[in-house]
Amino acid sequence: MIDAEPLATRDIGVAIGIPEPFGSELQGWRERLGDPNATRIVPHVTLLPPTPVANEMLDEIEEHLRVVATGFRPFDIRLRGSATFLPVSPVVFVPLVQGIAECEQLETKVRSGPLRREVQYTYHPHVTVAHDLPDDALYRAWTDLSSYDASFGVPGFTLFEQGPDKVWRPQRDFTFGGGGLPGPPEERFADHEGW
Repeated sequence: MIDAEPLATRDIGVAIGIPEPFGSELQGWRERLGDPNATRIVPHVTLLPPTPVANEMLDEIEEHLRVVATGFRPFDIRLRGSATFLPVSPVVFVPLVQGIAECEQLETKVRSGPLRREVQYTYHPHVTVAHDLPDDALYRAWTDLSSYDASFGVPGFTLFEQGPDKVWRPQRDFTFGGGGLPGPPEERFADHEGW
């Protein structure tokens, strides 16, 4: 009996990108804190964490995301202050104070159908600014960003893929309403190496 070859897979994720100037501000914080992920992951609100998928599923996944996008309208997000997942996880983040319910509903819809998967933690929309850093760097992030405040509109979400170099790159944007037609990633990611 000949064993079948394993299916070729790739790692994808789905997220709401943080627009300028806020994306650069938060990425700058991550870089100054010495977070090695700063150059591989642009600031974002995760809707689907890194997930391996079979290559032949991509068309179905994109159609699923298009359909999800048609069922949502643009909404606003406001980020304010800082918080941490310590002691459960060594993460400091900027929490959402507006747009939480919309992100929760969107995450549920994205993580269904061909993207149905179990997650380790209850969904909590946020923007990570420090992860797996020494305690003093985590404390600095938490205190220095305690007065952070940013508001912006959310027109849709983005499908990302992790390359062999571990950099997350935008693949397709899905706009809310209007058919949710996929398109190339917008220029808002042009200055970033990855997600």
